[in-house]
Amino acid sequence: MAATTLLSARTADSRLIGRWQLRTWRTDVIRRLAHPGRGFTQGLITDNATVWESTGRYGVSALCRYQLGAAQVERRAEVPAELFAEGICRVGDVIWQLTWQERTALKWDAATLELTGRVPFNREGWGLCAAGDYVVTSDGSSELVRRDPQTLEPQAVLHVRCAGQRVQGLNDLAWSGSTIWANVAGTHYLAGIDPDSGEVTDVVNARKAAERHIGDAQAIMNGIAALPAAGEFLLTGKGWRSIRHVRLKLARDMDAPRRVLGGLAR
Repeated sequence: MAATTLLSARTADSRLIGRWQLRTWRTDVIRRLAHPGRGFTQGLITDNATVWESTGRYGVSALCRYQLGAAQVERRAEVPAELFAEGICRVGDVIWQLTWQERTALKWDAATLELTGRVPFNREGWGLCAAGDYVVTSDGSSELVRRDPQTLEPQAVLHVRCAGQRVQGLNDLAWSGSTIWANVAGTHYLAGIDPDSGEVTDVVNARKAAERHIGDAQAIMNGIAALPAAGEFLLTGKGWRSIRHVRLKLARDMDAPRRVLGGLAR
């Protein structure tokens, strides 16, 4: 089914102008947890006890499962060597896993981590989250795509804007409350996105949750999983030593809109 275009900030009805008041936040790190395997994190989800992580790179991509705080991976399912694994989400008993440039999505049994199928995918795969009765995907651009949770067929395209400007580099995704949260690639900022308009309503400075990797340009923050408590998330990055359990705290940050527009475009 061809995707239709949803309301974008640039073409919004004049009645919506001024409706959005950008909220800015910082992260307080509640605790640091082990990051088993220190994988090249591309996707992260949790049910508050168990963590599923997608790790990338050709030949070593995998879907991993472990208990939150554990030092070792409980189960690791290898992805076919010709695929570069990306974002994941859980829909019932199924875990969907995107691939980067192979135009393929993988379907896994959440309990056994057995590969049960493949489906064609119409874009690059970056981030993925389940959002009620649909799923949302990113491809590193300023566009998100709403999809059927059973087939990943596209339903609508969401154009993401902050103060009228495109937010590039949308990477891993999480759904919390009624908001889509995105890592913005190459930054330590998170964007909170209205799922109907695409407008950025929240910007999070997650610098306190960052981990330094001098000389490794690929060790960026990537991997966001929503926790049950409002405003709490797990954050990690590619090859990071730990996972951060963070809580959002309102904080005035006049520079936030400019910073969130600094994402790396694909």
